[in-house]
Amino acid sequence: MSLTDLIYAGSNAVAGLTEGAVNDAIEKYGESHTVGYPDTAYFLPIIYAATGVKIKTLGDLPAAVGILKSLITNKEDLGDALNAGLATAVGAEIIEAIRYLDGDPYANDAGIGFVADPIIRSLGVPLVTGDIPGIAVLLGESADPAALAAIVKDYQEKGLLTFMVGNIIEQALEAGVKMGLDYRVIPLGHEVTSVIHVVSVAIRAALIFGGIEPGKLPEFLTYTKERVPAFVNTFGELNEVIVSVGAGAIALGFPVIADVPVPEVPGALMTQADHAKTVEFSLEAREIKIKVTKIDVPVSVASAFEGERVRKDTMFAEFGGNKTKCWELVKEADLSEIEDHKITVVGPEIDDAQFDGADVVRLPLGILVEVAGKNMQKDFESVLERRIHYFTNYIDGAMHVGQRNIAWIRLTKEAYEKGFRLKHIGEVLYAKMRADFDNVVDKCQVTLYTNLEDVERLEEEMVKPIYAKRDERLNALTDESVDTFYTCTLCQSFAPSHVCVVTPERLGLCGAVSWLDSKATKELDPAGPSQPIEKGEAVDAKIGIWEAVNKTVAAASQGAVERVTLYSILEDPMTSCGCFECICGIMPEANGVVIVNREFSEISPVGMTFGELASMTGGGVQTPGFMGHGRHFIGSKKFMSAEGGLTRIVWMPKELKDDVAERLNKAAFELTGVENFVDMVCDETIATDSEAVLEFLEAKGHPALAMDPIM
Repeated sequence: MSLTDLIYAGSNAVAGLTEGAVNDAIEKYGESHTVGYPDTAYFLPIIYAATGVKIKTLGDLPAAVGILKSLITNKEDLGDALNAGLATAVGAEIIEAIRYLDGDPYANDAGIGFVADPIIRSLGVPLVTGDIPGIAVLLGESADPAALAAIVKDYQEKGLLTFMVGNIIEQALEAGVKMGLDYRVIPLGHEVTSVIHVVSVAIRAALIFGGIEPGKLPEFLTYTKERVPAFVNTFGELNEVIVSVGAGAIALGFPVIADVPVPEVPGALMTQADHAKTVEFSLEAREIKIKVTKIDVPVSVASAFEGERVRKDTMFAEFGGNKTKCWELVKEADLSEIEDHKITVVGPEIDDAQFDGADVVRLPLGILVEVAGKNMQKDFESVLERRIHYFTNYIDGAMHVGQRNIAWIRLTKEAYEKGFRLKHIGEVLYAKMRADFDNVVDKCQVTLYTNLEDVERLEEEMVKPIYAKRDERLNALTDESVDTFYTCTLCQSFAPSHVCVVTPERLGLCGAVSWLDSKATKELDPAGPSQPIEKGEAVDAKIGIWEAVNKTVAAASQGAVERVTLYSILEDPMTSCGCFECICGIMPEANGVVIVNREFSEISPVGMTFGELASMTGGGVQTPGFMGHGRHFIGSKKFMSAEGGLTRIVWMPKELKDDVAERLNKAAFELTGVENFVDMVCDETIATDSEAVLEFLEAKGHPALAMDPIM
């Protein structure tokens, strides 16, 4: 059979299965029965993106099946055949959605099935920063399980996000591959239709970040090809359905690399039978470039391990966490004062004889990273210091929580057995500081203190005074006190028209980019995503309008956005890409706003979930009345100051409210004299119905009720 014949055979088979599944479901549940995926604002995302049709009930599906069939022309044309591959994707989406009618079909499966919107949003930042340089989709069953495991581990060590479908899941698990969202190796399911969940991820990336209008299929295909760096590896013999699935992947712009002979299409469908060459071959096919820093430690170091959690039963050593003292400090030094690549442990190591027989090794720990460079600045110390958290979490077998002198580190028994010691934390920090900050760091030395007297003495004599000086400097940094704001266009790889304007009092909406971060980024990468805006005189300081900001945003967004205000939610609010931590939206009847964070999945008092709010707000568009932002901005005196400020906040999820309470209370009191303002803010444990929320606000005498009308 020719390639097109194989594709059509698979597409027709899936079309028949889909039609049968739809008819059976309607007969069992009725046409009015709700159908859809959990925790998404995009209905059946592929159908919604391709057609603009919102599938809500089983009665909506027969028309979708008709569209599916229309894509299968059976013509001997590769372009038509690739469209038939898209038809297979539509069929798989419908079949999988029907499987969800009886609850989660993956509850007892090794796979996770549908990937919810919040997960995709959480992946936005590492994708645009390159921490996740690409997406690998692995499908089938390998004739060589050991080689398969080596491929998966190689992708993992290179930081790729890897999705798996089929019996390769068990093969990799049996070979010791660490899986789950925490490790960026995600088993989707065993049925071939499970692969649709990674296609759905790609399509929703275009909806969430790209702001593409549903119904414009060619624009979605261009977006996935140009902006979603994905490829497919198939293992084992291919049947017609797998070939048709592969055709759908090719239509999305994802090359398919098989380990068995296939009718090759250059750049799109290829064979690489040598598993030792699979990774390199696949990365080259998708033009993914990997920046690898080789570090001399006995375990893997990659961003894929960033989410690893070290539990008590797997823990060998622990530092901090209310058990011992643990602090960390990055300190600028003169070039003559330090020795490059000097790693020193002052005090006992974790394999010291005194710990023989101990269940868990617990030590105080002070981590001092001294850096020197002709372009190094004092302001960069805290920026580099925050990277200790990420760099330590990149270690396979390490967990880092907290910062400053409330840091908490755990190491696993497995890492210890492989030879990992405290000195290797120093090696990782040295290598990453030199690699990631090479423009400002010419020398770096790391000292780890484990004697209690040293840790306590240095904390009092050196560490706390430096923290205090930094805090004093940061508290003095206001939007009025600086001459320069910065752009952040990192997310333009996904959201072409979005531009963040980062100021001392308004960090990036992802929560990861502060004004000092932007300043350091400009030094590290002069032509990079953070560019200075010499702000000049304000056109309107209350609303936050600067002519220089407007000109810069217009240029950086290629004219998509011409005006932006920094302190208003109603007048030209700043755009959002989709990876925002929170969304603020007006609740007119309360004369205030609600804030919903990404982790909250329930319906808010404005009648929408976070995902539904986000679908209106992301993609680089301006939506008056709604605003994406970071958690930290909630406690800023500039938060929505044009509309009366943060005392307009009437409702937040309890987890978010508790997280921001201290800063929000302090700012509210300094601005308005209101004490314990957070106690006046409603949350889901009190009410989510708008009438009940209003009753609570009235009982508390919430200040928003007495303010001028917000609209």
